[in-house]
Amino acid sequence: MTAVTASDAPPRRSRVWAWGMWDWGSSGFQHIALTFVFSVYLTDAVGGDLPGTISANSWLAWSTAAAGILVALMAPVIGQNADRAGRRLRATGVWTALVVVCMVGMFWVRDDWTYLWLGLLLLALASIFAELASVSYYALMAQVSTPATIGRVSGFGWALGYVGGIVLLLVCYVGFLSGDGGLFGVSTADGFDVRISVLVAAVWFAVFAAPMFFLLPETPPAAGGRDRLGVLGSYRKLLTDLRALYRSSPHTVYLLGASALYRDGLNAIFAFGGVLAVTVYGLAPGDVLIFGVAINIVAALGAFAGGRLDDRFGPKAVVVGSLIGLVLVGTVLLFVSGPTMFWIFGLVLGVFVGPAQASSRSYLLRLCPAGQEGQLFGLYATTGRAVSFLAPGLIGLFTYLFGSDRAGTIGIVLVLVAGLAALLPVRSPARPAPADSAAAP
Repeated sequence: MTAVTASDAPPRRSRVWAWGMWDWGSSGFQHIALTFVFSVYLTDAVGGDLPGTISANSWLAWSTAAAGILVALMAPVIGQNADRAGRRLRATGVWTALVVVCMVGMFWVRDDWTYLWLGLLLLALASIFAELASVSYYALMAQVSTPATIGRVSGFGWALGYVGGIVLLLVCYVGFLSGDGGLFGVSTADGFDVRISVLVAAVWFAVFAAPMFFLLPETPPAAGGRDRLGVLGSYRKLLTDLRALYRSSPHTVYLLGASALYRDGLNAIFAFGGVLAVTVYGLAPGDVLIFGVAINIVAALGAFAGGRLDDRFGPKAVVVGSLIGLVLVGTVLLFVSGPTMFWIFGLVLGVFVGPAQASSRSYLLRLCPAGQEGQLFGLYATTGRAVSFLAPGLIGLFTYLFGSDRAGTIGIVLVLVAGLAALLPVRSPARPAPADSAAAP
């Protein structure tokens, strides 16, 4: 691959699509492994008869928190090194491959509580690798967008991810999970129908992520980028750069802190939404997939529309409005019961999730100094993961203290409120010039 800068190679539609297809492919992990199928299988089936007083839900929350701590330690240095060496694309490929390997390993997690620990380990490792892949992937957005189209490109990617999730959930539900083994009549013994779904999702991720690695050019190395810093040297440089960033652009640092809080709440919605749907609101495990399809349709529309609003009104307005909506709907969900209420308010929740996620990364990219995208998105992941124990920890705590899975929702709402309060003082980026429709999806 030939290293070129964004200015040397203006964004092409083919590159925007190839970049966005990684989001489409990553739905294999996000929707099948993390949210709607494998995590529910772990807590509802594999860990359903777990001996002791600690529930499988609590173990899932704590393993997720532990994974977050490791990401917090690794992400900024990995992003910094990818920037310096000109290896953003390669780094994305390596971490993506490791996610796929972990998902393949999930096929061997049988419906027996003794396999719970293997399942939790593989899910935690895949979460770490997926987060590290997203660091370099987000930085690559600078190569497929202009200052005037960042919002719509980011929203386009998120929308593709949601649509990909819809298609994959339907494939798995119809093919393997509906009725007695689905259309293909696969065995349901030992959770084989779930395990084969995760295997299909792993192939899905690998296939649809691949075009980006052929169509996008690698980023050029920075001056002195081939020099080795070592682990301690990398962290020293990180601290130096962070101090310089604070002096030159303090609101960028404030955004990192504020987004860390509310993104932890957003991640918790995806990580625990499927579990809570079954254990609190009484959805059948098979119906969770149907709900997953519906909420992805709503979220895709929200992300796509939010990208347009982002370029017109700025990302802060989109994120603040989305967080207010999430807090209000999350509070309502604390008091309602039954599948019907969950369907209604869960779908409303989906309207706000997509825009909040898509505009968060465009917000940061608009404030980012040129050439430091990988490091800054590494900090984005790190600050998020530095508090990523917060929402899962609070979910586990409230679940344990009140002896109710419903009480865990309180932790999600509290984290979203804290993130919203921290975001309000942060400066909005400069309003971009009108977008060139020929360069945007």
